[in-house]
Amino acid sequence: MEMFITIAIALLGAIVASFAGVIAARLHTGQSSVTGHSRCDACDKELSAHSLVPIVSFIASRGRAQCCGARISPASPITEIVLAAVFALSFRMLGLGWELLFLLIAATLLLALVLYDLEHQILPSELLYPFVGVSAVVSYLHAVTMQEFLTTVLIAACVGGSLAVVHIVSRGRAMGLADAPLALGLALLVGSSALTGFIFSFWIGAVVGIVLLLGRPKGSRMGVEVPFAPFLACGFLLAYFTQWNLFTYIAALH
Repeated sequence: MEMFITIAIALLGAIVASFAGVIAARLHTGQSSVTGHSRCDACDKELSAHSLVPIVSFIASRGRAQCCGARISPASPITEIVLAAVFALSFRMLGLGWELLFLLIAATLLLALVLYDLEHQILPSELLYPFVGVSAVVSYLHAVTMQEFLTTVLIAACVGGSLAVVHIVSRGRAMGLADAPLALGLALLVGSSALTGFIFSFWIGAVVGIVLLLGRPKGSRMGVEVPFAPFLACGFLLAYFTQWNLFTYIAALH
């Protein structure tokens, strides 16, 4: 029975990821995120229902649009697989309950934020502040005592505040100010894994940055501008689902 529920929640995650992609794509365009039909990015033809089945449609069409044969970006099936995995892992960790519901809502908002940031290099407040609010609810539901909840809030405030300081000191060159409330929300979401997730985010960002720099054409002096939100999301979720605690490992070495 538990395996059946896990599969059902994973499928729900794939469907919701598709909706999150629509939100990210239509936000600030004047289009409604809940009404209107999806259209092909290449020829603008209205897509049929069987072209919108998460993951399956991409595999069945071999990555090409059925209406015009244009190549489809693998970004959609990748995000659907990722959110399906996040939904399934969340259920395996928490079981059914209110905490799971709010965690899944937070994960959906986080995906939409990451997708929008990748496209526009900005985090929209319409998604950012609801994400922080829902993450606070998750933290409150998870805490056994009020003291534990307040401790999590304090740690989250320190994490978010540190990124705000980086933004101010670098005059916005190192990262955007919106990364601070995003980190605050992520820290509230993952609780005791917040500090480890914070470190993981910078490690992942450093590795990706080095790879991008090495991939530049020889002789190019142009910098590489990469949004930090995806690294924050990856780092915090990696720490949350693995429950790795770097500080425990460091203490064990002494």
